Amino acid sequence: MSRDTLINLLYLVAATTFIVALKGLGSPKRARYGNVVAAVGMFIAIVATFFKQVDGHSLHHVPLMLLAMVLGVVIAVPAARFVKMTAMPQLVAIFNGVGGGAASLVSITEFSHIHSSHPATYVVLEVLLGVLIGTVSFSGSAIAFAKLQELMTGRPVTYAGQQVINALLALAGLGVIVAILVSSTSALLWVLLALSFVLGIAFVLPIGGADVPVLISLLNSFTGLAVAASGFTLGSNLLIVAGTLVGASGILLTRLMSKAMGRSLPNILFSAFGSAATGGPGASGEQRPVRSGTPEDVGVLLSLASRVVVIPGYGLAVAQGQHVLRELAEVLEAKGIEVVYAIHPVAGRMPGHMNVLLAEANVPYEQLKEMDEANTELTTADVALVVGANDTVNPAASEDKSSPIYGMPIIHADLAENVVFMKRSMRPGFAGIENELLYNAKTTLVFGDAKDTLTKLVAAVKAN
Repeated sequence: MSRDTLINLLYLVAATTFIVALKGLGSPKRARYGNVVAAVGMFIAIVATFFKQVDGHSLHHVPLMLLAMVLGVVIAVPAARFVKMTAMPQLVAIFNGVGGGAASLVSITEFSHIHSSHPATYVVLEVLLGVLIGTVSFSGSAIAFAKLQELMTGRPVTYAGQQVINALLALAGLGVIVAILVSSTSALLWVLLALSFVLGIAFVLPIGGADVPVLISLLNSFTGLAVAASGFTLGSNLLIVAGTLVGASGILLTRLMSKAMGRSLPNILFSAFGSAATGGPGASGEQRPVRSGTPEDVGVLLSLASRVVVIPGYGLAVAQGQHVLRELAEVLEAKGIEVVYAIHPVAGRMPGHMNVLLAEANVPYEQLKEMDEANTELTTADVALVVGANDTVNPAASEDKSSPIYGMPIIHADLAENVVFMKRSMRPGFAGIENELLYNAKTTLVFGDAKDTLTKLVAAVKAN
């Protein structure tokens, strides 16, 4: 067997592992297995590449490549190892941006190599599309990271004529690509790079923090397309397969997230949702009475229940209260009380985010109920315990046609006989929409940090 044949077989094995890994990542129960399979496949692909010959010659600059890989490991491993669960979307954003930037750099380097050889038009087009898409993904992901990390405002940044300017930037980028194809002027490549960089920033600025996770998924798809374009440029079938898988899965995930939010993708990208807190009672500053209670009061209520449905949200992740929540569930179960968890598709800001958070606390996977099944469970629940969630249980999504979130599928906590709503304050949720459930006659509000309140609840339940 020749060297090229062996390397191509190894690439085929690697490509197969990527497909198997995606299948595993489709379920929180198999996600860790999927990650391991993908890592093994990537390792095989990298090792095989070092033995690949180009035009009959071995790879050049191997020490520099190894040095770059070591630097990548030194930076990435601590970043991934010690990142807080609440910061996972930011980590995804910045890693995705690095991928887009790398694809753009590969295209720029390849353009400098092939420009003097007068390549076919379609080859140059592949390179230029790699520059455009990869750079948009890089700069856009950087702004998405800054929004989620609160390095800048999470609200939409808008100005007069914004959509027109963005459209002109996109058309200008495409125009520069056409000009390069026609004139073969290499200096225009830097104009394209600058336009793409500005377009990525301008594209993300008007998108509010609540919609940024959807945007990250879309940018991830862009990065996949840029990698696929690099694959065509370099003649690498493996890059084409990997990039196409990332691009396709990113588009599917974006669609699923949009559906879970009850909004179309154009509405998410262009409506500047969240530019101001709107809708809901009390939006005019009106003060309305609410019923509040102490952890001791709620402890008695929980102890008398036969079925409790826990609805976790981002506030649980911020407080790092998942382990105490599991302890509370175990105490309730020891009293013969059934406990299940209602998981909204975008609870925790990204799909699967809440599943991973609860898995970290060893919550049995069988207790996690997806939204439709959870709503059925709530019809027979004695208590719905809302821990740090807000927008995903907001009745305005199904009752108030004037609300910006109208049409978003929600978990109907109000179907339970009693609702316990744990919040830090009366402030609206991430989407900036006030929640009518807070004023429901069934609802008891418990104010405070989720972890501290849950700790007091554990003690109260044990005392009853």
